[in-house]
Amino acid sequence: MDEQRAHTSAAPRRGPGGPWDEGPPRWLSGVRTRYAARLPWPSTVALGVFVMVGTNFAAQGQDRQPVDLVARLLLFAAVAVLLVRHRHPVVAVAGTSAATLVYLGLGYPYGPVFLAVAVGCFSAIVSGHRKAAWWSLGALWAGHVLMSHWLYQWLPPDGDDSAPWGQEAFVTAWVVAIVAAAELLRVRREQWAAARAEREAAEKRRADEERLRMARELHDVLAHSISVINVQAGVGLALLDSDPEQARTALTTIKSASKEALGEVRQVLANLRAPGDAPRAPAPGLDRLPELVDQAAAAGLTVTVEADGAPGAVPPGTDLAAFRIVQEALTNVVRHSGSRSAEVRIAYGSEGIRLRIDDEGPATGGDAGGSGNGLVGMRERAAALGGTIDAGPRPGGGFRVRAQLPLPSDSRDPARPTEETS
Repeated sequence: MDEQRAHTSAAPRRGPGGPWDEGPPRWLSGVRTRYAARLPWPSTVALGVFVMVGTNFAAQGQDRQPVDLVARLLLFAAVAVLLVRHRHPVVAVAGTSAATLVYLGLGYPYGPVFLAVAVGCFSAIVSGHRKAAWWSLGALWAGHVLMSHWLYQWLPPDGDDSAPWGQEAFVTAWVVAIVAAAELLRVRREQWAAARAEREAAEKRRADEERLRMARELHDVLAHSISVINVQAGVGLALLDSDPEQARTALTTIKSASKEALGEVRQVLANLRAPGDAPRAPAPGLDRLPELVDQAAAAGLTVTVEADGAPGAVPPGTDLAAFRIVQEALTNVVRHSGSRSAEVRIAYGSEGIRLRIDDEGPATGGDAGGSGNGLVGMRERAAALGGTIDAGPRPGGGFRVRAQLPLPSDSRDPARPTEETS
């Protein structure tokens, strides 16, 4: 039981490959947080200060127009439009590219204004607006080429010459580098988003599997015990006046069955509350079949058990599943069969464990034969181990449950002969 326990309380850990193996920093991950929903004032203000101050240093040594009020307003516009880059990335990249193009067209010096264009391009591409970023950068690059090589004689500063093509190659390389870096980040964000969705789906699957496991455990424990209690309660009521001693025996059986059921329920709930701890009591297995036979006998059912082969090393999960399958099959006999006897046969083989539970019938009630949650639970237990369940009426009457539970390869004994349950 303990090896199937879900680790729902474990916190996510960083992988060995680096600090981003489990995901990127929140500001790069694309996750919409309360902070991301607000305008990015701090980063935009810091970028604006850098652009304003850096332009003063960059203007030194350039034969361009001096940085005047119009230049400051254009620089401010190129940065201020980035305030909406999270909500409206297309407006941000188009606005900062247009302001930068006008700034360069008026002959102002090159400088950190291109950093604002890079930020706008990154925001547009990583948010999925790739074409808008490409068109904006393409328009900025084409406009710069036109102004530097054909329109320069009609634009300030006066007497300016055509820009060298080497400078244009540098600008082109800068544009390509920005686009490539933004595309790389976009791809990484998509990978992070896919990994995050996969982790969330895996956590949901683990939670669902844990709920199903707990439901199966509680169903098997309660269904069997309550069936015994129901039968004995009927016996006690019927004999209360005519045979008080027999009624006392029935009440004693009820007390014993309810006590055992409460103990198993506490164990299941304790494992649920503390999934990281070892269980306080061992999970039931086939070694407890005598107890199961005694409980069935108390409910008026005679059970015959036959075993073929030596048990060997059976993993706890397989042992628990085998016990619960036999328990549920006997419970169905008590509840849905008119037969007062059942036969359990267990065959241990090198490949796994084969179970067969027979009763002679006849079926009682419309749901006879175990077509409810009990049979579904048995099939789920077997499927979880890679095994199979076959349940249905026997040709000569009655009902038969056959189960095959494989053993892990490291638990098989090559020297043990394979036994078959016919």
